[in-house]
Amino acid sequence: MKIKTQDSKNLDIADTAFGVPYNEALVHQVVNAVLSGARAGTKAQKNRSAVSGGGAKPWKQKGTGRARAGTIRSPIWVGGGRTFAAKPQDHSQKVNRKMYQAAMRSILSELFRQKRVVVTEKIDIKKPKTKDLLKILNKNDLTDVLLVSDAFDENLFLSARNVKNVGICNAGSITPVILMKHDKILITVPALKLIEERFA
Repeated sequence: MKIKTQDSKNLDIADTAFGVPYNEALVHQVVNAVLSGARAGTKAQKNRSAVSGGGAKPWKQKGTGRARAGTIRSPIWVGGGRTFAAKPQDHSQKVNRKMYQAAMRSILSELFRQKRVVVTEKIDIKKPKTKDLLKILNKNDLTDVLLVSDAFDENLFLSARNVKNVGICNAGSITPVILMKHDKILITVPALKLIEERFA
């Protein structure tokens, strides 16, 4: 499969990584799994056995004129335990490595088919200046974009971190969610080759 870079150079990329059919059901399953795995699941409440106090019967069963009570920590009392107390949960879903890789190939291929990937030799930011990055983005008419480099670039990160609708990651940390979050992707040739080695 041949593509053109931003500098009008021809580049060969593997069909096995960037030219496969789109599998919507698989992509949906993997994206859901990634989002579910990111959930904290740390919500917790106390039932009547976990709250403090309430060991003794507050008053005798009969003769007081009040309703019978066995503990001051009953769920119907103020300060009592919760009837169906929430416990920490694990929301993660199992996704096989082959399924994950197939979903990534499917997403990458669809992005190329929709012409949402802009390939450049490098994203040249010599100093951490947002103005320099905006010049590059405006030149390519990119407003909602993910910047993908082959390795962590501090100047690029510092320049992009305060720009609305601009994400940044390196080739080793791309996920289905981050790829689908932005309208366009600006990727360097070295990063594209790393992704090709990983998923081809």
